[in-house]
Amino acid sequence: MLKAPNERPSIRRHSGFTLVELMVTITLLSILMMLAAPSMMDWVRNGKVRAVAEALQNGLREARSESLRRSRQVVFALTDSKSTSDSSTFTAKADGNYWTVRSLPSMTSSTEESSAFISSGILSDIGAGVKITGPAAICFNSVGRLIANSSSTLTSLTGSATCSVDIASPPTYNISFPGEDTTRSLRVLVTLGGQVRLCDPKKTMSDSHPDGCPA
Repeated sequence: MLKAPNERPSIRRHSGFTLVELMVTITLLSILMMLAAPSMMDWVRNGKVRAVAEALQNGLREARSESLRRSRQVVFALTDSKSTSDSSTFTAKADGNYWTVRSLPSMTSSTEESSAFISSGILSDIGAGVKITGPAAICFNSVGRLIANSSSTLTSLTGSATCSVDIASPPTYNISFPGEDTTRSLRVLVTLGGQVRLCDPKKTMSDSHPDGCPA
Protein backbone atom coordinates (compact mmCIF):
# COMPACT_ATOMS: atom_id res chain seq x y z
CA MET A 1 0.00 0.00 0.00
CA LEU A 2 1.49 3.31 -1.09
CA LYS A 3 1.53 6.26 1.30
CA ALA A 4 0.10 9.61 0.27
CA PRO A 5 2.78 12.19 -0.56
CA ASN A 6 1.82 14.43 2.37
CA GLU A 7 1.49 11.62 4.91
CA ARG A 8 4.15 11.83 7.62
CA PRO A 9 5.67 8.62 9.02
CA SER A 10 4.46 7.66 12.57
CA ILE A 11 6.88 8.22 15.40
CA ARG A 12 6.96 5.63 18.22
CA ARG A 13 7.35 7.04 21.70
CA HIS A 14 9.08 4.79 24.27
CA SER A 15 7.91 5.27 27.86
CA GLY A 16 10.27 4.72 30.82
CA PHE A 17 12.05 6.29 33.81
CA THR A 18 14.31 9.22 33.42
CA LEU A 19 17.59 9.27 35.32
CA VAL A 20 16.20 11.78 37.83
CA GLU A 21 13.10 9.64 38.46
CA LEU A 22 15.24 6.55 38.96
CA MET A 23 17.50 8.32 41.47
CA VAL A 24 14.50 9.62 43.42
CA THR A 25 12.99 6.11 43.54
CA ILE A 26 16.24 4.56 44.79
CA THR A 27 16.59 7.26 47.44
CA LEU A 28 13.05 6.69 48.73
CA LEU A 29 13.58 2.93 48.83
CA SER A 30 16.81 3.40 50.80
CA ILE A 31 15.05 5.60 53.35
CA LEU A 32 12.23 3.08 53.76
CA MET A 33 14.71 0.22 54.25
CA MET A 34 16.60 2.22 56.88
CA LEU A 35 13.35 2.88 58.75
CA ALA A 36 12.31 -0.78 58.55
CA ALA A 37 15.69 -2.24 59.57
CA PRO A 38 15.25 -1.87 63.37
CA SER A 39 11.79 -3.45 63.23
CA MET A 40 13.14 -6.29 61.11
CA MET A 41 15.97 -6.95 63.59
CA ASP A 42 13.49 -6.98 66.48
CA TRP A 43 11.36 -9.47 64.55
CA VAL A 44 14.37 -11.76 64.02
CA ARG A 45 15.42 -11.56 67.69
CA ASN A 46 11.86 -12.17 68.88
CA GLY A 47 11.69 -15.22 66.64
CA LYS A 48 14.87 -16.60 68.22
CA VAL A 49 13.56 -16.00 71.75
CA ARG A 50 10.32 -17.77 70.86
CA ALA A 51 12.16 -20.73 69.29
CA VAL A 52 14.41 -21.23 72.34
CA ALA A 53 11.51 -20.88 74.78
CA GLU A 54 9.43 -23.47 72.91
CA ALA A 55 12.39 -25.87 72.66
CA LEU A 56 12.97 -25.53 76.40
CA GLN A 57 9.28 -26.04 77.12
CA ASN A 58 9.15 -29.16 74.94
CA GLY A 59 12.19 -30.64 76.68
CA LEU A 60 10.69 -30.10 80.13
CA ARG A 61 7.37 -31.59 79.09
CA GLU A 62 9.12 -34.62 77.64
CA ALA A 63 11.04 -35.11 80.89
CA ARG A 64 7.81 -35.06 82.90
CA SER A 65 5.94 -37.38 80.53
CA GLU A 66 8.85 -39.85 80.58
CA SER A 67 8.85 -39.88 84.38
CA LEU A 68 5.18 -40.87 84.29
CA ARG A 69 5.61 -43.41 81.51
CA ARG A 70 8.61 -45.12 83.09
CA SER A 71 7.52 -44.67 86.73
CA ARG A 72 11.06 -43.53 87.35
CA GLN A 73 12.73 -40.36 88.46
CA VAL A 74 13.91 -38.30 85.49
CA VAL A 75 16.29 -35.34 85.35
CA PHE A 76 16.10 -32.47 82.86
CA ALA A 77 19.31 -30.44 82.59
CA LEU A 78 20.93 -27.72 80.52
CA THR A 79 24.46 -28.47 79.40
CA ASP A 80 27.17 -27.66 76.87
CA SER A 81 27.76 -31.38 76.30
CA LYS A 82 25.67 -33.09 73.65
CA SER A 83 24.61 -36.31 75.39
CA THR A 84 23.71 -39.03 72.91
CA SER A 85 24.07 -42.32 74.77
CA ASP A 86 23.63 -44.03 78.15
CA SER A 87 27.37 -43.99 78.81
CA SER A 88 27.92 -40.31 78.05
CA THR A 89 28.17 -37.98 81.02
CA PHE A 90 27.59 -34.24 81.03
CA THR A 91 28.07 -31.16 83.16
CA ALA A 92 24.87 -29.27 83.95
CA LYS A 93 25.09 -25.55 83.19
CA ALA A 94 22.43 -22.92 83.84
CA ASP A 95 22.86 -21.27 80.41
CA GLY A 96 23.83 -24.39 78.45
CA ASN A 97 23.57 -24.69 74.68
CA TYR A 98 21.77 -28.06 74.86
CA TRP A 99 19.16 -29.75 77.00
CA THR A 100 19.19 -33.41 77.95
CA VAL A 101 16.77 -35.80 79.64
CA ARG A 102 17.98 -38.85 81.58
CA SER A 103 16.22 -41.38 83.77
CA LEU A 104 17.69 -41.97 87.23
CA PRO A 105 18.01 -45.14 89.29
CA SER A 106 15.20 -45.87 91.72
CA MET A 107 16.18 -44.87 95.25
CA THR A 108 14.22 -47.79 96.72
CA SER A 109 15.43 -50.48 94.31
CA SER A 110 17.31 -53.39 95.83
CA THR A 111 19.12 -54.09 92.56
CA GLU A 112 21.79 -51.90 91.08
CA GLU A 113 20.46 -49.64 88.34
CA SER A 114 22.08 -47.09 86.10
CA SER A 115 20.86 -43.90 84.48
CA ALA A 116 19.58 -44.08 80.91
CA PHE A 117 19.72 -41.49 78.16
CA ILE A 118 16.26 -40.54 76.86
CA SER A 119 16.68 -37.56 74.54
CA SER A 120 18.41 -34.24 73.98
CA GLY A 121 17.88 -31.02 72.07
CA ILE A 122 19.79 -28.03 70.71
CA LEU A 123 19.24 -24.47 71.91
CA SER A 124 22.22 -22.48 70.59
CA ASP A 125 21.72 -23.17 66.87
CA ILE A 126 18.10 -22.03 66.85
CA GLY A 127 18.70 -18.99 69.05
CA ALA A 128 22.19 -17.57 68.68
CA GLY A 129 22.68 -14.76 71.19
CA VAL A 130 19.67 -15.70 73.32
CA LYS A 131 20.29 -15.76 77.08
CA ILE A 132 18.74 -18.39 79.37
CA THR A 133 18.69 -17.98 83.15
CA GLY A 134 17.31 -20.65 85.44
CA PRO A 135 18.21 -23.86 87.28
CA ALA A 136 20.81 -26.12 85.72
CA ALA A 137 18.81 -29.25 86.58
CA ILE A 138 15.23 -30.17 87.48
CA CYS A 139 14.11 -33.61 88.67
CA PHE A 140 10.65 -35.17 88.26
CA ASN A 141 9.56 -38.11 90.40
CA SER A 142 7.64 -41.17 89.24
CA VAL A 143 4.31 -39.32 89.36
CA GLY A 144 5.55 -36.28 87.46
CA ARG A 145 6.03 -33.92 90.40
CA LEU A 146 9.16 -31.92 91.20
CA ILE A 147 11.51 -33.61 93.63
CA ALA A 148 14.74 -32.64 95.37
CA ASN A 149 17.73 -34.85 94.62
CA SER A 150 21.31 -34.50 95.80
CA SER A 151 22.30 -38.17 95.54
CA SER A 152 25.78 -39.20 94.44
CA THR A 153 24.32 -40.78 91.29
CA LEU A 154 22.90 -37.46 90.16
CA THR A 155 25.91 -35.35 91.10
CA SER A 156 28.35 -37.69 89.36
CA LEU A 157 26.14 -37.64 86.26
CA THR A 158 25.56 -33.88 86.09
CA GLY A 159 28.92 -32.61 87.33
CA SER A 160 27.92 -31.78 90.94
CA ALA A 161 24.56 -30.20 90.03
CA THR A 162 21.62 -31.06 92.29
CA CYS A 163 17.85 -30.73 92.03
CA SER A 164 16.21 -28.54 94.65
CA VAL A 165 12.59 -27.67 95.38
CA ASP A 166 11.54 -24.30 96.79
CA ILE A 167 7.84 -24.13 97.64
CA ALA A 168 7.89 -20.33 97.67
CA SER A 169 9.71 -20.04 94.34
CA PRO A 170 9.19 -22.87 91.81
CA PRO A 171 11.72 -23.25 88.96
CA THR A 172 11.65 -20.45 86.40
CA TYR A 173 13.55 -20.06 83.14
CA ASN A 174 13.86 -16.55 81.68
CA ILE A 175 14.66 -16.31 77.97
CA SER A 176 15.70 -12.97 76.47
CA PHE A 177 18.07 -11.12 74.18
CA PRO A 178 20.59 -9.28 76.42
CA GLY A 179 20.80 -5.53 76.01
CA GLU A 180 17.76 -5.22 73.74
CA ASP A 181 14.92 -3.44 75.54
CA THR A 182 12.64 -3.59 72.50
CA THR A 183 12.99 -7.35 72.18
CA ARG A 184 10.34 -9.61 73.62
CA SER A 185 11.31 -11.80 76.57
CA LEU A 186 9.57 -15.03 77.55
CA ARG A 187 9.43 -17.21 80.65
CA VAL A 188 8.99 -20.95 81.17
CA LEU A 189 7.47 -21.88 84.53
CA VAL A 190 7.46 -25.30 86.19
CA THR A 191 4.96 -25.76 89.02
CA LEU A 192 5.52 -28.02 92.01
CA GLY A 193 3.03 -30.43 90.44
CA GLY A 194 5.23 -30.62 87.34
CA GLN A 195 3.08 -28.61 84.93
CA VAL A 196 5.12 -26.61 82.39
CA ARG A 197 3.86 -23.28 81.07
CA LEU A 198 5.21 -20.63 78.68
CA CYS A 199 4.24 -17.02 79.45
CA ASP A 200 5.05 -13.38 78.69
CA PRO A 201 6.59 -11.63 81.74
CA LYS A 202 5.57 -8.19 80.43
CA LYS A 203 1.92 -9.15 80.91
CA THR A 204 0.04 -10.19 84.05
CA MET A 205 -2.11 -13.28 83.59
CA SER A 206 -5.78 -12.36 83.46
CA ASP A 207 -8.90 -12.96 81.38
CA SER A 208 -7.70 -10.40 78.87
CA HIS A 209 -4.08 -11.64 78.93
CA PRO A 210 -4.14 -15.45 79.23
CA ASP A 211 -0.57 -15.55 77.87
CA GLY A 212 0.74 -13.43 80.76
CA CYS A 213 2.74 -14.64 83.75
CA PRO A 214 1.29 -14.91 87.27
CA ALA A 215 1.67 -11.77 89.37
